[in-house]
Amino acid sequence: MSMTIHVDIVSQEREIFSGLAQMVFAPAIMGEVGIAPQHAPLVTRLAPGVVRVKLTDGMEASFYVSGGILEVQPYVVTILSDTAVRAEDLDEAAVLKAKEQAEKDLRNRETLTDYAIAQTQLAETVAQLRAIQRLRKRAGHS
Repeated sequence: MSMTIHVDIVSQEREIFSGLAQMVFAPAIMGEVGIAPQHAPLVTRLAPGVVRVKLTDGMEASFYVSGGILEVQPYVVTILSDTAVRAEDLDEAAVLKAKEQAEKDLRNRETLTDYAIAQTQLAETVAQLRAIQRLRKRAGHS
């Protein structure tokens, strides 16, 4: 009986992670879910946020996803996202600049479409900043 689960995290551009894990935590639309080996099959949408993968050596890897789909089989977890990035690869200065631009766009919107786009961009940048903050806390920085 295996106590690991295979995890694949894939963005539009490339595979971000593929390997074995003890546990996976993901930001499902209705709240964070935890997936262990032998989990019941599940398909759900993901919200922008952090996917945490507890590796077989006890370490944890974190990834920012812009949303997407989570598919769970008893021994395989697949995460498909338009954007997926290792959390440590997020550029805080660029994220802060994008957040400021999205907030400006919300104030200066001219159409409902502009508003929806700006809202989505703001939600993504806030989720990215949370990923950066979570990574810092875990690393012992504050």
